[in-house]
Amino acid sequence: MATALVDTRNRPLRNLRVSVTDRCNLRCGYCMPEEEYVWLPREEILHFEEVSRLVDVFIELGVDKVRLTGGEPLLRRGLPALIRLLAARPALRDLAITTNGVLLAEHAPALRAAGLHRVTVSLDTLRPERFAALTRRNHHAQVLEGIAAVPRAGFSGTKLDTVVIRGVNDDELADLIEFGRRVPAEVRFIEYMDVGGATRWSAEQVVSRTEMLDVLARRYGGIVPVVETSSAPADRFRLPDGTVFGIIASTTAPFCAECDRSRLTADGLWYLCLYAMRGIDLRGPLRGGASSAQLKALITGGWTARTDRGAEDRLALGERTPLVQISGLKRDPHLEMHTRGG
Repeated sequence: MATALVDTRNRPLRNLRVSVTDRCNLRCGYCMPEEEYVWLPREEILHFEEVSRLVDVFIELGVDKVRLTGGEPLLRRGLPALIRLLAARPALRDLAITTNGVLLAEHAPALRAAGLHRVTVSLDTLRPERFAALTRRNHHAQVLEGIAAVPRAGFSGTKLDTVVIRGVNDDELADLIEFGRRVPAEVRFIEYMDVGGATRWSAEQVVSRTEMLDVLARRYGGIVPVVETSSAPADRFRLPDGTVFGIIASTTAPFCAECDRSRLTADGLWYLCLYAMRGIDLRGPLRGGASSAQLKALITGGWTARTDRGAEDRLALGERTPLVQISGLKRDPHLEMHTRGG
């Protein structure tokens, strides 16, 4: 295994999130609240062979976890072909996808056959009317069908991600845990973040990790932390019956000190932090004929100089407003969550 690069805060380069498209078939209020967006030019989208070559360079530098994201990654035509390329790398310990689940029932068997290890599905509510209000699409039944298809396809280690928003779905925490038991899948509750397209974010809508634990303790009794060594973003907890769930508290309790993840957009910009305002262009050198050694030097230089601690910086502001306004997002679509991946 390659020795991982470390940045200025001694954080290793281990975890790469690869966006394969900026398109999405939902319009979730916390991510894509507008109906129309400035899309990346198709000719600038990386081909699968280009993604595979860049991932090879990242693996040489210590990356052993890759997650395919979007937008909605299942909108990318022929995605199993990319998965087959990446799954052939024995150094990748974890090859996963994050999807909204709308197209998952159709694609789950092919994803598994191609060599995908795990699936994470975004599920913010169990109520169809709430889903329609939050996403402005009537695809709730398809999402549930997609989740049901995951174990049938042979996947294990499934996770369900829920962005918790006060007054929207914060009364469904226990219901979602019960649903996760049946899938089976581990539920991860995510604090509402002031990043990317979350132009309607406000501090009042954030339900903190402390509040979530209080609510669940009233329902289930004593909850204990799961003690483990991990750089994963979720703090994991165990209910009295052994059920495990996670909370990603990026807004009120950032994990910047342990963050080992970076993001590659579908058009080849590399972002070192979810809150970063600028990325490093890898597509230009790649298509310009750069050697693997030159690409390796570019990535090495970027990571070893990394100082980012975006969530900590945001928390230190005290009074917070959304990170970017709509006008700024239209000028630079790379600032959108659906472009750089979550």
